[in-house]
Amino acid sequence: MRTAEHHDVRVLFVDPDGPQIASTQDALDLVGEAFGCEAELVAVPASRLSPEFFRLRSGLLGEVTQKLVNYRLRLAVVGDVTDHVAASDAFRDYVREANRGLHTWFVEDEAALVERLASA
Repeated sequence: MRTAEHHDVRVLFVDPDGPQIASTQDALDLVGEAFGCEAELVAVPASRLSPEFFRLRSGLLGEVTQKLVNYRLRLAVVGDVTDHVAASDAFRDYVREANRGLHTWFVEDEAALVERLASA
């Protein structure tokens, strides 16, 4: 993991390689990492998220985002989620609504995240 400061926001970038984030405990581990480096936003590669994360019925997306929000952390899912959006109208709607807010974003890459932070 690495941290970077973009537009006065300290971001924890989760490594693209490693085990999938697949449980509430994994979300709490991210919270601990973020607190350890004083990050405000956790950027997770889409490839590190369990397929269940993208199935709204599983509840994993809600559990992960809720844990982060409870600790006043924001989440950015970084990477291509077009297949998941195409597979589920509900997920597509979730992504659209999340990207209108301040707490959870879905962005294509790190450059898009930096651009989003500049305009926030």
